[in-house]
Amino acid sequence: MGRTLAGVWAHPDDECYAMFGSVVRHSTDPRFRLVVLHATDGDAGEIAPGVPATREGLGAWRRAEDVAAWRALGTEPERHVWLGHGDGRLVEVGAGLVDEVADFLRAERPDVVLTFGPDGVTGHPDHVSIGAATAAAFQRVRTEVAAGGGRARDDGLQRLLFGCIPRRAWLIAQRHRVMAGLGAWDPSEVYHLRGVPDEDVGVVVRHREGLERMLAAHKEHASQRHVMFDPGGSDERWMKALSLETWVVAWPPREPGAPVLTDVFEGLD
Repeated sequence: MGRTLAGVWAHPDDECYAMFGSVVRHSTDPRFRLVVLHATDGDAGEIAPGVPATREGLGAWRRAEDVAAWRALGTEPERHVWLGHGDGRLVEVGAGLVDEVADFLRAERPDVVLTFGPDGVTGHPDHVSIGAATAAAFQRVRTEVAAGGGRARDDGLQRLLFGCIPRRAWLIAQRHRVMAGLGAWDPSEVYHLRGVPDEDVGVVVRHREGLERMLAAHKEHASQRHVMFDPGGSDERWMKALSLETWVVAWPPREPGAPVLTDVFEGLD
């Protein structure tokens, strides 16, 4: 069976916490193939102090950071699609975004697709939009495969996963954040992290290898370091955060009480 992994994201750096660990884990498997789509260049993002990017050139700057991050990780996407939509404006693209993601999935037929769920992890409208578009595109292409007499098991699109933060982990991080004087997250506010019920988490991957590379890849996104890293956090703390990867299984439907998977590809052979 194949091992094609697709990440479909809104902005450069969205994939950092979500999928770097799984990429490292499978990078030496000769069957493994990585494809990535970004809907925007992140051109409306903030610019961290000391980074010589300009407002006009931020999109190109962040693209370059993303390429450098994959190189630092040691595995670059075989295909990397940039749709070039306006940062913060994905909702305006409407049904066209579903069409574009469907074109990508139709061409690549990834076995596992990673994206955002309805909460967008941070509530960012772009995160929510790309997640919804990907879910719709995934089901559209699966339907096409079935109508053509193919089987998803042979033609990819076996699993759709939404990145998430388990509620228990969110509460622990919230306590540490308050104790550090950083202020509490408010899940009703955009850009504040959200947690999902622990019982909704269907994949929990624990990483022990490649954490240094994962951290180095994160640091390539220097223009966003002020939003990616809390002030005063040590490298050891951030590598500990990177060692855990969690997902909601959006497809196939997960039975209540089903065992939690320990790898994004588990059970697909």
